[in-house]
Amino acid sequence: MEPIIKLEDFRRTYRNGSLEVHAVRGVTLSIYPGEFVAIMGASGSGKSTMMNTVGCLDRPTSGKYVLDGVEIASLNRDELADLRNRKLGFVFQGFNLLSRTSALENVELPMLYSRPAVSARLQRDRALKALGLVGLADRADHFPNQLSGGQQQRVAIARALVNEPRVLLADEPTGNLDSRTSVEVMGVFQKLNEQGITIVMVTHELDIASFAKRKIVMRDGVVRTDETVAHRSNADEAIAVLEAEQKAVHLA
Repeated sequence: MEPIIKLEDFRRTYRNGSLEVHAVRGVTLSIYPGEFVAIMGASGSGKSTMMNTVGCLDRPTSGKYVLDGVEIASLNRDELADLRNRKLGFVFQGFNLLSRTSALENVELPMLYSRPAVSARLQRDRALKALGLVGLADRADHFPNQLSGGQQQRVAIARALVNEPRVLLADEPTGNLDSRTSVEVMGVFQKLNEQGITIVMVTHELDIASFAKRKIVMRDGVVRTDETVAHRSNADEAIAVLEAEQKAVHLA
């Protein structure tokens, strides 16, 4: 099986005046279809820089990045944007939903940039399907202020899925959520991954990383550890534990 994401001796250097900042220092990494990978690291570790490159928002200073068989260095700006729209879905810490737009219309937005153009009927059908995948088909007409934080993040996940990307990229997707809602969102990611969707997630929380299948830890621009998650968390079990803890506190 060919990797869907392949980095070879990837390096990214920034200039800050006369100072060179080596954000990523020679990372070689492969991620295969169907994986669920968590990337961890402290601020300045290089994880965000690497995620920007994987998301086709930046290019390596040197080395190679191949996404689904396409080397991004060979693409111009428009080709890169088209590849990003077709192959990748993005979920961020902030939900980034349009406040005066329904959940359905928020999910339809990425298809406005699709080539060839997608008909209005097909846009609606795809958006409803994506909302169904995250358990929100019955909230399609609701506006963001009518939804909880967890529901808003589910809408954001549906939006990321609507173009049927090969890879879902999630940058601190639970950063604005409470413990229970975070677990519920990770349960959504696990179910999507079970359906074959490749997920790459940046997080600084060990308990959130434990929902992934593979954990990569970066430090000082290099990969320090890359290992299979031995004891994966299960969303239903984690919610049961949280409920038991809340009950115990209430009884106390």
